[in-house]
Amino acid sequence: MSRPGRALFVLAMVFAPVAMFGALGAEAKKPQAKGGAFPLEIPKVSKDKIIAFALYTVHNRVLKLTAQLYPLDENDPPTVRLEVQREGQWREVARAEVITPGWIAPFRVEDWDMSKDVPYRVRHGEAAAYEGLIRRDPSDKNEIVVAVFTGNSIAPAHGGDIPKTDILENLRHIKPDLLFFSGDQVYDHDRHYAYWLRFGRDFGEAMRTIPTVTIPDDHDVGMPNLWGAGGKKSNKPTGEDGGYFKPVEYVEEVHRAQTSHLPDPFDPTPVQRGISVYYTALNLGGISFAILEDRKFKSGPEGLIPPNLGPRPDHVTTPNYNPKDLDVPGAELLGDRQIKFLRAWAADWRGVEMKAVLSQTIFCGGAHLHGTYDNRVYADLDSNGWPQTGRNQALAEIRKAFAVHIAGDQHLGTIFHHGIDEYGDACWSFCVPSIANLYLRWWAPLEPGKNRQLGMPEYTGDFLDGLGNKVTLWAVANPDPQPNRDKLTTRAAGFGVVRFNKKDRTITMECWPRNVKVADPQAKQYPGWPKTIRQEDNYARRPVAYLPTLKVHGMDDPVVQVIEERSGEIVYTLRIKGREFRPKVFAPGTYTIKVGDQVDKTKTLEGIEALDPHRTAKIDISF
Repeated sequence: MSRPGRALFVLAMVFAPVAMFGALGAEAKKPQAKGGAFPLEIPKVSKDKIIAFALYTVHNRVLKLTAQLYPLDENDPPTVRLEVQREGQWREVARAEVITPGWIAPFRVEDWDMSKDVPYRVRHGEAAAYEGLIRRDPSDKNEIVVAVFTGNSIAPAHGGDIPKTDILENLRHIKPDLLFFSGDQVYDHDRHYAYWLRFGRDFGEAMRTIPTVTIPDDHDVGMPNLWGAGGKKSNKPTGEDGGYFKPVEYVEEVHRAQTSHLPDPFDPTPVQRGISVYYTALNLGGISFAILEDRKFKSGPEGLIPPNLGPRPDHVTTPNYNPKDLDVPGAELLGDRQIKFLRAWAADWRGVEMKAVLSQTIFCGGAHLHGTYDNRVYADLDSNGWPQTGRNQALAEIRKAFAVHIAGDQHLGTIFHHGIDEYGDACWSFCVPSIANLYLRWWAPLEPGKNRQLGMPEYTGDFLDGLGNKVTLWAVANPDPQPNRDKLTTRAAGFGVVRFNKKDRTITMECWPRNVKVADPQAKQYPGWPKTIRQEDNYARRPVAYLPTLKVHGMDDPVVQVIEERSGEIVYTLRIKGREFRPKVFAPGTYTIKVGDQVDKTKTLEGIEALDPHRTAKIDISF
């Protein structure tokens, strides 16, 4: 993007109310429909309003903050300053050069004191100052609360023109410790920057004081679907041949804007054509969040799966197909690099009490009807249910951390318990509904679910999804099948809240409709919510045997790691609650057990024989 004055950009809808987000130098024109689009020119802003919003995270004593600016003039200073307030005085702690295209200023401050709330302000020139608060790490809180969002469509026909004031009001009541936007913050495929400004204006009041994770999905990088295929060039706007269709410069602009404030990547090596990666971990309040890139390494289906199964390569609409034929050799999902990351992350519990995975979408085909109520898609290869081998590989690593999976993308709120070999032997997932629902989906199985709990609806229970994956559906927020009457409520829009209770080691999932006041005692969530699970439910695989009961002396809540000696593989790692734990295992043989804090106090027990479930034994471990 060139820098001619404060250039005008096209938006799909009106900005959020000026009173909520601060005055602009000029008022925007109302959108006028034209060929299905809703053009709106970004007004020029005064020099004191040139900083639009900011995003930040703090991890391992490193603050990373990205300031988003409106376009600068050629003669404007190219440097932005970060100041913090200490002892009543503002002190500069970092400077950053404005990066274009995209007009961002990324800051990094090491040796950050995570024990205190610290006011900050971003400054540009002599007039512009954007203020916020870097929150202390809430490690002393028993409950860590995450507010979760996806699908920020701004199309007026789908509720995008309704202000987000209801969400902001609810956030003030919920008081989350972390905000997570799982993707599709931007739906325009050509003007990410302009729409990203709109996203920031919608949610900036919350993001300026709450740590925030934003990860881009397909629409953010200008594609209806994305199979990144390790960064190669796609020759189709729809992307089913694999790779990115937009120029690398466009993709990198999106990555900088949405992910440069995240903790440093696990392995920063770019993929093909120099496209950056961001998969990483964030520790907050004793909860470790693995942040994945679902689609960056995923193979494109075109040319890999059997042809003529549907109108497009990723949708199987022909009933007579074999799901196993879709699980073709060579098809990747997360890729080797992210599997390596998950394996390392699952084993590292330093300063961590519970774990969760954040990503774009869930590991199954989570819907049957797509777009319209009469369009049944038997298998959706855009979901993380495909390829099945990659799906099972990912779940096998995630469950080793007893982690819950939190995601979006499907436009449909669901809770699934996933299975690899047996129903429920892997993690639970919570897919949150869209903020504003552009493309409707429904969970509508043709047969009732098996093994339903008493009183549960027929659409719940055990199923095989269209790819043959074992899933147990616990809750779904289906839209009204009737023609749209209300832009939000009948389209099942909303957001999610996940509460991690460190004392009880439970995880509670909430699913709230739009335009509901959470503070109202009469407010109702979508049917099936709230749902509370135990941490250990995320690895509910049935044991074959047990190791002797560990009785630990001199240390509370130690980390226990179980390693199968025959293969050398870590079976799982868990910070237990209390001082006693009976490790389950899934094969006979001998095991190594590591017990301690993973810092400077760890004891290793080798050659521990697995016992029949009916036999018991005890091992005392003293620190």
